[in-house]
Amino acid sequence: MPVTRTSAAEAEVPQQQQHVDQNGHVFELPDFTMKQIYDAIPPHCFRPSTLRSMAYVFRDFAYASALIYAATYIQFLPNVYARALAWAAYTVVQGMVFTGIWILAHECGHGAFSKHKTLNNIMGLVMHSFVLVPFHSWKISHSNHHKGTGSLEKDTVFIPHDRQSWLDANVRKHADPKSVDLSHLAEDAPLVVLWNCIVHQIIGFPGYLLFNLTGQDYPLAFPKKSHFYAGEDNPLYKKEQLPLIVLSDVGIVTMIAMLAVAGHIFGSWNMILIYAIPYLWVNHWIVALTFLQHTDGMLPHYSNKTWTFARGATATIDRDFGFIDRHLFHDIIGTHVCHHLVSTIPFYHAEEATRAIRTVMGPHYKADTATPFLTAFWRNQKHCHFVEESVDDSGVFFFRNLHGVGAPARDLTDGRASAPATETKDPKAAAAACMSSSRNLDAKRRFSNSFPATLPILAE
Repeated sequence: MPVTRTSAAEAEVPQQQQHVDQNGHVFELPDFTMKQIYDAIPPHCFRPSTLRSMAYVFRDFAYASALIYAATYIQFLPNVYARALAWAAYTVVQGMVFTGIWILAHECGHGAFSKHKTLNNIMGLVMHSFVLVPFHSWKISHSNHHKGTGSLEKDTVFIPHDRQSWLDANVRKHADPKSVDLSHLAEDAPLVVLWNCIVHQIIGFPGYLLFNLTGQDYPLAFPKKSHFYAGEDNPLYKKEQLPLIVLSDVGIVTMIAMLAVAGHIFGSWNMILIYAIPYLWVNHWIVALTFLQHTDGMLPHYSNKTWTFARGATATIDRDFGFIDRHLFHDIIGTHVCHHLVSTIPFYHAEEATRAIRTVMGPHYKADTATPFLTAFWRNQKHCHFVEESVDDSGVFFFRNLHGVGAPARDLTDGRASAPATETKDPKAAAAACMSSSRNLDAKRRFSNSFPATLPILAE
């Protein structure tokens, strides 16, 4: 069905009343319906194949087993440098394979793995417990994320800062947002950004599971807003869901016990290399994927009065990570917009479904396949600091920052922030200002997209 177009009268909104994203582009609210989306997708895309899904599980665990077997020969390499390089390569690749297993469990959580609910729950529990994720606890909160994506009040993960909360977290507590000096304190110093990235990637996902970091701010002490807490006063869950939280915890405890036994048999250091470091890579990839799926200068956020499911689901973006995404990450990066619109579509049908929905979404479909994945991660960490309305009382919010990159944040200083600064003759201050100025990262060719993502023997 054709996309409903904006009328001529609506198109003649004065420039100052138009929504402008961080990149300076005019934004119009999505106007398609979910019925149009469903009607555009071929019917077979909604049907999961249990055989095909299980084949991917066996494939990914076969990859993991083969890598562990190969790692047992690293000790025979002739020198310490070769062994160190081999272990580094193992942990990186194994971390990607473990992430693929996490993503298959994610399919189970959405009912996209199989049409059989019991099988979805069993396989999801097994695979998520394998990577120390409480399956049902995550499944419930993740479902709420999908129901409220893009809503500042309803979403459950990667809730963006407003200006005040960003200043409190990154400059100083109770910082005055009207201060002229804040634009200098908030500059995108590369070392500060790098440190924030490291912390973000190492503790981000465990912090979310343990403390609900980046989720809604509930004024409760640990563990009452933890994914592992099965008390009735946990705001994340309803009373009838609490037995599932306990079951998820049992899965985690069982996996930890198995790791402890393996450590006793094979040695703790070997288990750190074989499992623990790849597990840290899983945390990195899950946080990076989720962050970039929902953080970009072109993406809006909404207040309740403007939010709808279709608008929120469209406030996501597709990217390209070539072979790694298509083969190991099951295309979760390249088809995320479709996934948020219809999360029950199996990943092996998502590319076809994406092509179909683009005919309905038109300019409202967002993708950035030109910017390399990790370059986009660095850029957005530097520049997507907080959100604010681009038009007063519109309920539409875009990312802004205080160091002058992209569409400017609102001037709360009555024009004093834009006044010419007094030239400094202090060479140390000048050098510091030079080092903290914005740096443009050269665009690189995107990762190869020429490798097959599916299992040829199972292609339909």
